[in-house]
Amino acid sequence: MTKLACGRVCALFLATLVGGCGGDAGDDVSGPSTTGSIRVTTSTTGDDLDPDGYTIILDGTQSQAMTINGSVTFSGLGEGSHSIQLSDVAVNCTVSGENPRTAIVAAGQTRGEDFGVTCAAALYDRVAFHSSRDGNAEIYIMNVDGSDPVRLTDDPAKDAHPTWSPDGTKIAFTSDRDGGGIYVMNANGSNPVRVTDGRDSHPTWSPDGTRIAFSSFRTGPSEVYVMNADGSDVVQLTSGGSNAYPTWSPDGTKIAFYTSRDGNPEIYVMDADGSNPVRLTDDPEWDIFPSWSPDGTRIAFTSWRDGEREIYVMNADGSNPVRLTNDPGNDQPWDIRPSWSPDGTKIAFTSYRDGNSEIYVINDDGSGVTRLTNNPAGDHDPVWSPTR
Repeated sequence: MTKLACGRVCALFLATLVGGCGGDAGDDVSGPSTTGSIRVTTSTTGDDLDPDGYTIILDGTQSQAMTINGSVTFSGLGEGSHSIQLSDVAVNCTVSGENPRTAIVAAGQTRGEDFGVTCAAALYDRVAFHSSRDGNAEIYIMNVDGSDPVRLTDDPAKDAHPTWSPDGTKIAFTSDRDGGGIYVMNANGSNPVRVTDGRDSHPTWSPDGTRIAFSSFRTGPSEVYVMNADGSDVVQLTSGGSNAYPTWSPDGTKIAFYTSRDGNPEIYVMDADGSNPVRLTDDPEWDIFPSWSPDGTRIAFTSWRDGEREIYVMNADGSNPVRLTNDPGNDQPWDIRPSWSPDGTKIAFTSYRDGNSEIYVINDDGSGVTRLTNNPAGDHDPVWSPTR
């Protein structure tokens, strides 16, 4: 073979390796891969699992639907950092680890990101309360007829003032443990988490379950504060006098509370951001412990105005106060509150009418008083869970 022929064969061979036959050597040259993938996996455990599944959001722009136990893959991603978020998670479910989180993509590789989700069971048609029946103040729940009391907390410190989250999956409460503060636990008593640190009390959930209002002595006299349900973003709403015992309106736009800013404890209402406080009651005797009816039209409260601590109901604008209880005992000691049933037909409260602090329920027109607890120790602070 001549040198010319050999050169043509070699050139053809090289062209085939690099660019294929019939083309220039520089055509269709593929370099190393510059993209990778992220495979996202979810694993969900617990009770009342989210039936609608989740959404995976990539870099705040791309999204894919995700089952509660499954995986999806995002391909063709550039090298470097990407943001991954598991969203549309039900309020009774908690994502473990960081969310959103950063995933580093390497060229030609698939990065795995696993999201573990735990869902808490919701409890319905229960009354939570605190009791010292086992020698120390603890949180209990019972059926709405008073049967089947179950102890949820077990700590040497005092646990009191329970309140249900709107979906029935969690209970916030006040505790003296670790120096005092507000805790949030699952409705079955598991996983108590401290969300405030200090002399904070009487938590109450916003109707959407994202915020908690509470009373605190952190700056001196008692003031009303609000925070995210995880304890972040604390904001002081009141200032001046002693302000305490907040309760949200059902639409979440207002908070009722009692205050001594005018020299005598009276019921006020303010916008949920603390603005526009309006006085609802005006009596020489104390009016305290407001509780908003589920339909937002009425407020139950405690008053000394007739010589005894009794339960009253008034319109949400403060008009037409009506006395519901009428007993020589003290229907509302200092550490107790009226609490509406979810359907607005009944009110739970604490009374000493039988010589001991017990929990009772009364119809919203003052009829049909029924005793729910019967224990030598004190039972206090009833609050209704949601109903199905």
